[in-house]
Amino acid sequence: MTRTERLAAILDLLAESGRVDVEDIVTRLGVSHATVRRDLDGLAKQRLLTRTRGGATMGVVSYDLPGRYNRDDHPEAKHQIALAASALIRPGAVIGLSGGTTCTALAQVLATREDLNTPSQRETLTVVTNAINIASQLAVRPNIKIMVTGGILNARSYELVGPYMDIIMEKVALDIAFLGVNGVDPEFGPTNTDEGEATVNSLMARRAAVSYVLADSSKVGKRAFATMAGYDFRRLITDAGISAEDQEAFEAVGTEVILAHGPAPAATRS
Repeated sequence: MTRTERLAAILDLLAESGRVDVEDIVTRLGVSHATVRRDLDGLAKQRLLTRTRGGATMGVVSYDLPGRYNRDDHPEAKHQIALAASALIRPGAVIGLSGGTTCTALAQVLATREDLNTPSQRETLTVVTNAINIASQLAVRPNIKIMVTGGILNARSYELVGPYMDIIMEKVALDIAFLGVNGVDPEFGPTNTDEGEATVNSLMARRAAVSYVLADSSKVGKRAFATMAGYDFRRLITDAGISAEDQEAFEAVGTEVILAHGPAPAATRS
């Protein structure tokens, strides 16, 4: 494990409970006490945590930890959704990926698809994204072409937002767009907590021949702050935790609901 990977793992452990102990990190990461103390001291200097006797806490920092350090709820459901979305993507396609944990899960699946990553593969998958973590994750795959949109970085989500996005997206034609959201409702459609991210989602969808909202069933029926103005919401990929009533409500307004296989999130199972 490299130092960068180790520091990321420590922050992941910190995000789970708000505090970490040296002994726990030593056990879970298999490194020495001295290494852990140096790592914690280094993270404290960056104001990513507050040192305590024998460990560290989140404490009071000058900013929120980025989204990747927040606990990822329902990872299995998101993985199943990612597999269902991946099945729609052919080699040579041009796809759009917005930010968010479900789109990140889709990027992880694409990075391991043999037909997209074989050196002899002639058809290159092109991924247009406003999420720098997704671009970084796929950048090591030489058979996947990455285009990152312009914009101002939202440090909480790793997404680029703002008016510069319009200029870039006007020059792009997508086969499929996959959109991460914070809530999705039959009446209000998909919504995001950040208005800039909602605008990016809408722009990306309008540049695509078809678009899909990716949302695990815990987000169904929830509404966030910003709607996706100008977006004609017609396709939702979710998991089996969605209720029959909610699925019927979406279908009644003309939205196709695609159910991913696999277990539903525990909080939404009946």
